[in-house]
Amino acid sequence: MPREKFQTLTEQMYYILLCLREERCGMDIMDWVSACTGGRVRIGAGTLYNLLEQFCDAGMIVLTRIEGRRRSYRMTSKGAEALQKEYERLCCQAADFRRVMEEEETP
Repeated sequence: MPREKFQTLTEQMYYILLCLREERCGMDIMDWVSACTGGRVRIGAGTLYNLLEQFCDAGMIVLTRIEGRRRSYRMTSKGAEALQKEYERLCCQAADFRRVMEEEETP
């Protein structure tokens, strides 16, 4: 059975939604994600605009403003819910890692 779209998020998806707690345009999103992650995560323009379109279609973000070619977006409650679920999933993975590593260290 195929997995539901956005059931889990890629790193790029996660950081785009995290960024869009506030209204931002595409260039601001790319800059914010890079700054937030210390350059570890970068999003190219093609990937970004493809994901923004998918998020809009899924109702996870909304287009808030158009000024010439500049479009700004903001996360919706549906997007916030997906972000929270992904955070909880990642926390569970980290907890599993800690538990397994502690078990291996115990003689």
